[in-house]
Amino acid sequence: MSAGPRGPLPDGAADAYDVVVVGAGVVGCAVARALARYPLRIALVDAADDVGEGTSKANTAILHTGFDASPGTLEAGLVRAGHRLLTAYAAETGIPVEPVGALLVAWDEEQRAALPGLAAKAARNGHHATRIVDAAELRRREPHLGPGALGALAVPGESIVCAWSTTLAYATQAVLSGVDLLLGRRVTEVVPAPRTGAPHRLATTRGPLTARFLVNACGLHADGFDALLGVRDFTVTPRRGQLLVLDKFARALVRHILLPVPGPLGKGVLVTPTVYGNVLVGPTAEDLDDRTATGTTADGLAGLREQGARIVPGLAEEEVTAAYAGLRAATGREDYRCAAHPELRYVTVGGIRSTGLSASLALAEHVLGLLAECGLRTGPERPLAPVRVPNLGEAFPRPYRDASAVARDPEFGAVVCHCEHVTRGEVRAALGSPVPPAGLDGLRRRTRAGAGRCQGSHCRPTLRALLEEHGKGAGAR
Repeated sequence: MSAGPRGPLPDGAADAYDVVVVGAGVVGCAVARALARYPLRIALVDAADDVGEGTSKANTAILHTGFDASPGTLEAGLVRAGHRLLTAYAAETGIPVEPVGALLVAWDEEQRAALPGLAAKAARNGHHATRIVDAAELRRREPHLGPGALGALAVPGESIVCAWSTTLAYATQAVLSGVDLLLGRRVTEVVPAPRTGAPHRLATTRGPLTARFLVNACGLHADGFDALLGVRDFTVTPRRGQLLVLDKFARALVRHILLPVPGPLGKGVLVTPTVYGNVLVGPTAEDLDDRTATGTTADGLAGLREQGARIVPGLAEEEVTAAYAGLRAATGREDYRCAAHPELRYVTVGGIRSTGLSASLALAEHVLGLLAECGLRTGPERPLAPVRVPNLGEAFPRPYRDASAVARDPEFGAVVCHCEHVTRGEVRAALGSPVPPAGLDGLRRRTRAGAGRCQGSHCRPTLRALLEEHGKGAGAR
């Protein structure tokens, strides 16, 4: 029996995998993709029924240069390298990226006095292109900015990106290159190998797995997975970030990623355009105990509305399309918590903060090095299967506008989600893809269907019918 993403375990699953990567967020998918370059037997396992279901689906979708990371940290180096790698990978695979640049806006004299220090910090991180601009130039760059801005630090290279497509591209390329994607399988127990070279035994909610090497990319649950192997290096505190998505009419009001000057309480709230044509305001930063608390609060959203209108007053008149919250893995240290445990043939990739998307490809290469420290011998490198993800960005040609695509398949001219101009052809392509969605939420991340002004109230019945139709066909096959 062959393996499906949510089906039974593949034939031979009782035989040891060379590496099992636990956690199919953006980092876990990037690690699985990197391992797929070698003649190894790899499994990517997640408790959720889709890739990118945790922190990876609910962030600010900014491709950071790493200009403001703490110099000398692992994070600083990996974000800088990851920015370069992901920019190139996006061009190769069709992930939408817009290099809009960022402005750290100073609203008082204390903040303006901090700008030279921030520029010097950026230079220590290898980013020498920042420049301090005065109030007049700032106003020319951002004419809709609120009154009182005294200047800014301009940071070229900061970009907006589709976080959904990035995770999907990594997972798809991994699967096409031979990785077994095992979703809906929570790991409940790990029995470490009793002797060197013997495989670890993993109990999952859908059967046992064995692995010679393990990678923990569990995000919010990284400390819990560590504990299954007797490792207790850090504790994760879930940090909630609430965000507002403003309607596409707001897009003309914001040209750059507008960042606050960091203060004693953190980085604060930003205003940024998105590749989908909206404007994002957020995030909040609330340390919680509950690792499932992804709900928004009235006070949190009201505060974001107020702060967004202070930065760009015109946003007060724009409609909110959606609100959401994501949880980030805080560990009490302003750096990633990556470690090799050679005696266990085990690597932890923990404490991956909001820059994890930007650093993901560099993190994957770093993990390969940690696995080598644990004794993994990869063998000769081989090319990965090519992959091209559907374009979800407004700045690039969408299928409904592509006459040649519609001529080849009229379904790409049949719009089913009118808010986001998503076609029946795009939906069917997503449902038939190597890593298909498990439901409407996953379909939205692959096509934007249901993500628009009406939040799916108009198109949901059609989308649900297409999902059911595909499910019946898949079952018949």
